[in-house]
Amino acid sequence: MRGSCVLLAIALTATPATARAGDSGAGDGGAGDGGAGDGPVIVVTGHGLGDTPATPAYDVQTLPRETLATAASGRIEDALANVAGFQQFRRSDSRSSNPSAQGATLRALGGNAASRTLVLLDGVPLADPFFGYLPFSALAPERLGSVRVTRGGGSGAFGAGAVAGTIELTSANAAEAGLLAASALVDDRGESELSAMLTPRLGQGFAQVSGRWDRGQGFWTTPADQRTAASVRARYESWSTGLRAVLPVAPDIELQAHGLAFEDHRVLRFAGALNGAQGQDAGLRLVGRGRWQFDAIAYLQARGFSSVTVSATTFRPTLNQYRTPSTGWGGKLELRPPVGGGHVLRLGLDTRSGSGRTEEVLTSAATGAVTARRQAGGGNRDTGLYAEDDWTHGALTLTAGLRADRWRVADGFFTVASPAGTVTTDNRFAPRADWALTWRAGALLRLGNGLALRAAGYANFRQPTLNELYRPFTVTAASNGKSVSTATLANDGLANERLHGVEAGLDWTPAPGIALALTAFADRLDDAIANVTLSTVTTATTVTITRQRRNVDAIRARGIEATAHLARRLWSLDGSLAWTDAKVRATGAAAALDGLRPAQVPRLAASATFGLHPRPGTTLALTVRHAGAQYEDDLQTDVLPAATTLAAYAETPLAGPVTLVLRAENLTGTTVITRNQAGSLDLGAPRTLWAGVRVRLP
Repeated sequence: MRGSCVLLAIALTATPATARAGDSGAGDGGAGDGGAGDGPVIVVTGHGLGDTPATPAYDVQTLPRETLATAASGRIEDALANVAGFQQFRRSDSRSSNPSAQGATLRALGGNAASRTLVLLDGVPLADPFFGYLPFSALAPERLGSVRVTRGGGSGAFGAGAVAGTIELTSANAAEAGLLAASALVDDRGESELSAMLTPRLGQGFAQVSGRWDRGQGFWTTPADQRTAASVRARYESWSTGLRAVLPVAPDIELQAHGLAFEDHRVLRFAGALNGAQGQDAGLRLVGRGRWQFDAIAYLQARGFSSVTVSATTFRPTLNQYRTPSTGWGGKLELRPPVGGGHVLRLGLDTRSGSGRTEEVLTSAATGAVTARRQAGGGNRDTGLYAEDDWTHGALTLTAGLRADRWRVADGFFTVASPAGTVTTDNRFAPRADWALTWRAGALLRLGNGLALRAAGYANFRQPTLNELYRPFTVTAASNGKSVSTATLANDGLANERLHGVEAGLDWTPAPGIALALTAFADRLDDAIANVTLSTVTTATTVTITRQRRNVDAIRARGIEATAHLARRLWSLDGSLAWTDAKVRATGAAAALDGLRPAQVPRLAASATFGLHPRPGTTLALTVRHAGAQYEDDLQTDVLPAATTLAAYAETPLAGPVTLVLRAENLTGTTVITRNQAGSLDLGAPRTLWAGVRVRLP
């Protein structure tokens, strides 16, 4: 779909309600898929075992399906930005950022391309086994039933790695998806978004097949005054397809199977600077809801990544990371035995394993001739045992959990060969392994009249990714007539990050449709992994920056998070705010960072959505979002100014099951700087107007 589509009117927005934990969402409620025959009633949900009584003791926020489906950009990262404290590595979304930079974190623990937040889809970890990034372009919001975000260190299943929190994505079941849901939209640059999902019922279960295709010429990420003859728009194309089946195998046992395949390609800054990611994921889940409840998962990931780096002065390729195969696999088994006495006990075992390597060709920026061939990679594994118990006694609920992990890093290597194939560097790194003991505990006291007090403490850890341990990389740019080259060195000696934190908060729901939450927290991430600047050399024509991934002493983050939800018959208001005071603690070679704010961390982030619902099937909404100023680099030399944007969404019936959809991103045309490398800038999405139709058959 090419051409230009000009949208004439938009006074609308991403809608809706943000719910606290305990509302229907990531748990089992709201499925409605059951059926009754002559025998026992069989209820098929497509979800896991659901919440435990102490889930609300932690700082939890749930985004319902309506909020996800009405994001102005149609991107999951846009919907997640409605959660106070959610942060990507950069401000750009998955249309215009390198996949390897698409990490997610919470609570201002520092910009890092690897995710410090554990992200699960139907209970399965999503992070890339080599880089630790998230395949945002493959996570279509319309496929999801809800998202639950738990801020603060996690525990329980796959808890290792949840140093900043956990994001649980739950797929839509048959009742939520309907028989058919499809949409087609085009924007004012001629870019298109096509999506469809078919969910037929199979007896007392259901099957689901879905697909999405996005493509477009993209927008200019380079400011007009910095463009050259080689500058191009951020052209993109991505597709993903999902398969899912949910079937009862007994009155209280449900089998779930899923598969996901995706590809994502784009060009960044210069012609020929191509990068992309591919993946195929598969998993099986068996959920038992009888007297002895259980949740068993097994999954497999096959991922790939490629990237071409182009010189900012000669516009020739300097690095072709043509192949990065990686594989991940794992599983878990959790039991909830019927212990009684007001207790809900969880006992579990889980394991994750990842391996991968990068294969690269380095070429001369002046001649284009091959100068070296490089490979790096390795493997890591984590196996954990956990136990967690919730005890409810009247208005008081107490919870405590303990987790023991055996982690291992092995088979690490880094080799460099001449153009002819002669090996000039062959580094093999010694394996490392140890145990890590982590925990979390919390309390929830319901005082009546809708008021609840909560407090929690936690400890967790994250292993360095294979990318952080073994793969060096270089980024080139041009600024003020100079070539800017930033080389980041790997570090095979990186230690695990270790988090300790506490939080306290209150939730108040004085009446239906009113929900307020306030949380204060203090977290400390010891041995935090950061890109530490080692040297900067400036000449008349060049700036050469050398950095290395290193453990700094700690990142300390203290702050306040607030959410509000007000809903009446014809309107709704949802807001979130996160204010954080974050500081780096560093000595030795990184002492220059001591007392500075971590890279990519704003002090203030806030959003508010006002929605109107004048008649059934019609939604108008307007979202304002503010991101405070933050720094690109560890030494706070390159600033990313604060930005406030306005987004809009409207949907209204046309005929039968067809509705008209209008969306607007960055309605005010705010300039959003997403990268500042010594004055070389990248920009976020400009004003973008979308129009299309949506069809839904129940």
